[in-house]
Amino acid sequence: MVKVRQDAWSHEDDLLLAETVLRHIREGSTQLKAFDEVGDHLNRTSAACGFRWNAEVRQKYIQAIDIAKRQRKEKKRALAGQQTTKPSNPLSPMIFSQEDEEEITWQEPASETIVMEQPTPAKNESVTFAHIMEQLKELQSQYQSANPKKVNELEKENQSLQTEKSQLEQQVRALEQRLHAVQEDYQVLIQVMDRARKMVAFNDGDSDGTKPTFRMEKNGNLEQLAR
Repeated sequence: MVKVRQDAWSHEDDLLLAETVLRHIREGSTQLKAFDEVGDHLNRTSAACGFRWNAEVRQKYIQAIDIAKRQRKEKKRALAGQQTTKPSNPLSPMIFSQEDEEEITWQEPASETIVMEQPTPAKNESVTFAHIMEQLKELQSQYQSANPKKVNELEKENQSLQTEKSQLEQQVRALEQRLHAVQEDYQVLIQVMDRARKMVAFNDGDSDGTKPTFRMEKNGNLEQLAR
């Protein structure tokens, strides 16, 4: 049967609620169980009992609540002393303790949704050079599509630099050829001057005292002219 009682709380109802909650505190139980028990006796919902306790009754029994909590601690210590000789069972169920529990504010239980996370499959893909090149090409295409004007300017500048480089290389090759020709001419001139010096030294002992006269042949050799 659904509990729909909506009449006012009497003094006897409040007293029953207080005695039941204090007894559950002393015994180490929870206030929720006390509210369920009182609700069964008074044909009220557990939510209504919890709201009545926190809104009206609890403030009148502050000292009694503290005494009940101390009695609960003493009872718990006594039970702990009796269980020290018993081996602990790691598989024993956990016992909910209300020792340090603060007074609760009653709320209707909210529905909970459990979301199961799907396991992420492990990736065992090997990275190859081809894969890296594909990624680089894709990045390049994205960059070009995002900055077409900038890319065109860079391409034009690159072409201009390539042209200037070719021109400079041609000038360097021409200068190298001219340098080689000048070096050859210089070597020929040195040889001619060396021959002339030798011939002058050879004819220094002539009697007439006239200086020899020379002329250069087409092949670059010196020829002494007849006197």
